[in-house]
Amino acid sequence: MITLIVLLLIVAGLAAVADRVGKNYAERMISDKVAEQVANQKATSEKPDVTVEGFPFLTQVARGHYDEIKIGLANFSGPAGNDRTIKMKLLDVRAKDVAAPLDTIRSGNGNIVAGSVTGSGLIDYPQLVELVGQPGVKLAAKNGKLTGTAPVQALGQTFTVTGTAAFTVKSGNVVQVRFSDVTAEGLPDNALVKGLINSYVNKLAFDLRVPALPLKLTVQKVEPTAEGLRVTAGASDVALNSSGL
Repeated sequence: MITLIVLLLIVAGLAAVADRVGKNYAERMISDKVAEQVANQKATSEKPDVTVEGFPFLTQVARGHYDEIKIGLANFSGPAGNDRTIKMKLLDVRAKDVAAPLDTIRSGNGNIVAGSVTGSGLIDYPQLVELVGQPGVKLAAKNGKLTGTAPVQALGQTFTVTGTAAFTVKSGNVVQVRFSDVTAEGLPDNALVKGLINSYVNKLAFDLRVPALPLKLTVQKVEPTAEGLRVTAGASDVALNSSGL
């Protein structure tokens, strides 16, 4: 009986080691391929931190299916046009409904395909203020909306105008940001002043060009938060172990 127990413990230990080795191999393979994609898109990040969720790993290998794989790209940055670079402290990617045949894990040949992939990253307000390019502009989240304030010279005085931004997601990971519902406390309500304010508000409009993202992720929506704009991207039927764009 003691011998049997010892043998069972040894087998369990070997299985645990094999499980850990297999999991680490799969995570390294996906990390390397995502890093290649980032480099191919002329972007940069720290080495992708990949975690295959679920335990035991070998059971998932046998099924050839994984519920979720997490991919974290710290300090992600990439070109955003006009010699500008957009940075995110973390691009948090989640791949779900992942199909990976045993032969692919073992040999590295074939594709590990995620049914859906979502990515989320934060672009802070100082970067957005630079895109506006107007002195004195401040951006902040208020009641779930992005508001902008800026000083305006009128009638020999300085007034503060406040507007609410609307977002329109365009192809090519471009987000149009346009301000409306502008108010300026203390300014007289006449056509001349309104024309001046509207002219200035038009200057606050800008296009946010999100850098090319790995894993075919395309921007779906943006949301204002206390720290900046939260960008959410998505894709479907994505090969996680492909180095192509």
